[in-house]
Amino acid sequence: MRNNSEWQVSVVSKLSEISESDWDACACPETTESRALDPFSQYRFLAALEDSGSATKDTGWTPLHLVARSNREVAAIMPLYAKYHSQGEFVFDHGWANAFERAGGSYYPKLQASIPFTPVTGQRFLIRKGFDKDGIVVLTDAAKQIARQNDLSSLHVTFCHENEINTAAAAGFLHRTGEQFHWFNRDYGCFDDFLLDLSSRKRRNIKKERRKAMSFGGQILALTGDQIELRHWDAFWEFYQNTGARKFGIPYLTRQFFDLIHQSMRENLLLIMCERDGKYIAGALNFIGQEALYGRYWGCTEQHSCLHFEVCYYQAIEFAIKSNLKRVEAGAQGMHKIARGYLPVAIHSLHWIANPSFRKAIEDFLRVEQVQVSQVINHLTAAGPFK
Repeated sequence: MRNNSEWQVSVVSKLSEISESDWDACACPETTESRALDPFSQYRFLAALEDSGSATKDTGWTPLHLVARSNREVAAIMPLYAKYHSQGEFVFDHGWANAFERAGGSYYPKLQASIPFTPVTGQRFLIRKGFDKDGIVVLTDAAKQIARQNDLSSLHVTFCHENEINTAAAAGFLHRTGEQFHWFNRDYGCFDDFLLDLSSRKRRNIKKERRKAMSFGGQILALTGDQIELRHWDAFWEFYQNTGARKFGIPYLTRQFFDLIHQSMRENLLLIMCERDGKYIAGALNFIGQEALYGRYWGCTEQHSCLHFEVCYYQAIEFAIKSNLKRVEAGAQGMHKIARGYLPVAIHSLHWIANPSFRKAIEDFLRVEQVQVSQVINHLTAAGPFK
């Protein structure tokens, strides 16, 4: 750990070892009227993950959060985990792990600075106002020291902000890019204004999909705040489980997680529910930030044509326009989103590799990958649905 007269860094093994006020003063100092720019770095979201048993040692996410104090004041924080697998990260390094293991190394455990199960860009070096100059340096030094002292293969900072790249690169981190698909609000007054921005063919296709979606024979409800009731989570849990089963995976989140965010965050939630004859058949969960709507989970118990597009994409766009939000981030992957008005954007991650030979191989790979990602983004943007 870095310790001197000004800075002291400690590791906390659970979030409850630090106060919510200290955490949020670093994670979201811009919060107004209970809305943060990034709702996922907030104490209450991370606490729900830990307290519900979703992100714990038992699930392969051992909390090792860094807390840096300057003259005894909490000044910088890094949400950090020891990982024993690469699940729930959405920046895929399985190939790196396989290569390192085949060469005789031990890739796991590794260190992961991220928000578990959340492919959303945000600050990963959480710095209280006034400590920006040294905060990132202190945190990167401390995290690398933990990796070295424990002979760990690597340290990964995923879905970080562009403004964190240069400082981390100077500390020996490699920069990786990928792409996601976001919808951007061009000062639209309503959904039809957005449609007028599209080519006629794409506009007709979206109108057709919306008509098809409503053929399920029920109504679609957009619920926020106290409109969301515990019974809605019972139905949504069934949707969430169903999605995990269809994708041949185990859902990351426990049932208790949804109860906890209901208690602490429901004013920041948008729950889209499809109801027919008193029964809920599909739904999507979104988180509301100051500037963006974040689509997170979708599920259903019945399959209906285009209902997924309506609930996850078009309803999100309508809410963003109505709420004067700047964009909708609809989660990881999904090239099909382009036809629905979502455009490719670059996402960023940082990687510190301990072994010099392995680092060189990763560096060479990333150099080629970055060119390819840039070309894909440029091509998809040019081929987008707008006039």
